[in-house]
Amino acid sequence: MSELKKTPLFPLYKEYGAKTVDFGGWALPVQFTGIKKEHEATRTKAGLFDVSHMGEILVEGPESELFLQKMLTNDLSKLTVNRAQYTFMCYENGGTVDDLLVYKKDEDQFLLVVNAANTTNDYEWLKQHVIDGATVKNVSDEYAQLAIQGPKAEQIVQKLTQTDLSEIKFFRFQDDVHFEGLQAKALVSRTGYTGEDGFEIYLAQSDGPVLWEKILQAGVEEGIEPVGLGARDTLRFEANLALYGQELTKDITPIEAGLGFAVKPQKDVDFIGKDVLSKQKEEGPERKLTGIEMIDKGIPRHSYDVFKGETKIGTVTSGTQSPTLGKNVGLALIHHSFTEEGEELEIQVRKRRLKAKVVPIPFYKRK
Repeated sequence: MSELKKTPLFPLYKEYGAKTVDFGGWALPVQFTGIKKEHEATRTKAGLFDVSHMGEILVEGPESELFLQKMLTNDLSKLTVNRAQYTFMCYENGGTVDDLLVYKKDEDQFLLVVNAANTTNDYEWLKQHVIDGATVKNVSDEYAQLAIQGPKAEQIVQKLTQTDLSEIKFFRFQDDVHFEGLQAKALVSRTGYTGEDGFEIYLAQSDGPVLWEKILQAGVEEGIEPVGLGARDTLRFEANLALYGQELTKDITPIEAGLGFAVKPQKDVDFIGKDVLSKQKEEGPERKLTGIEMIDKGIPRHSYDVFKGETKIGTVTSGTQSPTLGKNVGLALIHHSFTEEGEELEIQVRKRRLKAKVVPIPFYKRK
């Protein structure tokens, strides 16, 4: 068995009480002080996440935008410098290669932030299709990445920089932010994966541990907590933010996952998977990602089957007891005929069929 990869912050985990697990070949903290405590801190105060395992791919050159327009489903022509966009790479059948963020750093320079487990595959997929006038480089080893999320996030980070963070609006970024005590400048974007306000900070690997400690010290008064993968998952799940490998896969399209807002068939450049995705968007997909709430006692878990009577109509993609709502809820990819709110279904939980009903998503929305 090969040794697990470690982020630059790994040496600090023990100091903060982290319990680490194997996450896609990385040794990452599943929790520090407890999943529910970390979840609540992020919803009400602030949480700090080490997401340095995420992949970064730099695409540049005079034809970089044209190349990415062919590879990505969203419309990059709408992006201006210092803006970010959520988008997908898809296969010809509409299935998802990956979901990602693209940052427009300059007119002919884009930074793609991809899922950790998909970094190598994404890089190879891009290289396989690259055109003259564009270059693709995997720069993941150059970056540490921290995410600070929650209502107190801006207040805490503002203590460490002269840059006016209030000027960084949602899905925008600045890549010349100086933090006290750090040599290199950082890219700071107002994005995240929790349903809360906050920032993702990309910086030199050697600066990652330094900024981690500075943010935790700066946020003591506000009640900041370091947060692991457990609460990261419950937070994103409540806000209906897709997890690759569950809500999105090579066999699940962005349209089926309810993410059609980031698929733009009408843009000037044809992209891979356009025909299938365009048809699904126009006619509606046969399967649809749907919220479910348990009526019987039980938790709907990933890969549990969903039934209507004796007919299997779909599968649970994610499920848990929501820390914010205190209810057992899930996301399920089911036949579109059974997705009306209030529709009663059954979930196969081990040897029993348990009653559930269709409910609106997201389960949680920031006020």
